[in-house]
Amino acid sequence: MFSANVALVAMITASPVMSDSLKQRIITAVILLLCLIAATTLFPPFWFALFIAALVLVASWEWVALIGLTDSKSRQAYLATMILMLIGALLLLGLEPGTERIDLIRALMVLSLGLVWWSIAWLMLFGYPDNARQWNDKSKIGLMGLLALIPTWVGIVVLKYLLPSGFLVLGLVIMVAAVDVGAYFVGRAFGSRPLAPSLSPKKTWEGVWGGLATCCAVGALFVWGMHSYLFELNTWQTIVLLLSSLVITVFAVVGDLVESMLKRNSNLKDSGHILPGHGGILDRVDAILAVTPASVIILLLTLQGGS
Repeated sequence: MFSANVALVAMITASPVMSDSLKQRIITAVILLLCLIAATTLFPPFWFALFIAALVLVASWEWVALIGLTDSKSRQAYLATMILMLIGALLLLGLEPGTERIDLIRALMVLSLGLVWWSIAWLMLFGYPDNARQWNDKSKIGLMGLLALIPTWVGIVVLKYLLPSGFLVLGLVIMVAAVDVGAYFVGRAFGSRPLAPSLSPKKTWEGVWGGLATCCAVGALFVWGMHSYLFELNTWQTIVLLLSSLVITVFAVVGDLVESMLKRNSNLKDSGHILPGHGGILDRVDAILAVTPASVIILLLTLQGGS
């Protein structure tokens, strides 16, 4: 698989019609995907949880730029707060190296907080930039970071504990990536109607529909794989999981636009510079942050209802 991916990257980057920036973006994306596949499939659940926690801390360090914290003490204090919140979430879920089952009721409570936040964030987009004065406060933006990052960590960890092989984690990530890829190429080829010109002028409604179509196609494959090899799904479970592609697409767009809103508010082009061609960690996971709470809640309730 690794050699096939290397060959694919070589073919893509050798294309004379592709810009250097797009080539760098694709190379970085493939490397990230390979690293994620390795960590997701090889790490036991507890150590995978710590791995994701480390990524959350990197994203937290980037979030301080969105808050507007400039002095080192304030930045370190926010990072320390995030560390304490992660430890609290770890204890809340009852996780330790020998843990085999996670407390799903407590996980649902944290995920519900995340869903509430992203629903509010969705409404915030409609009033931007006129409503900026209502939320443009360092403490409020700092709280946004906690509500965005901690529930995402919980949701990803829940998926890993539900299925230690990593199928559910990779399924979520690939479906979110499908929205991004479909929106990019369809929007570039057919885009004419701006989605949110005040936030992201290049995003179009045609791109959204392209992202939805791609996500539905990929989602159908994952539901088929889940039914064939993992869980025997009944009719209503299959329908709900197929329809979740719509939820994933909507929240993926919301996550992307909310990060764009916060970056514009802070006069930032990228959240960071750690990923060549992509900017920072937040620039790559903004959609996953918004998608995870809703999609994991739907999955848990659907599978629990079937059992």
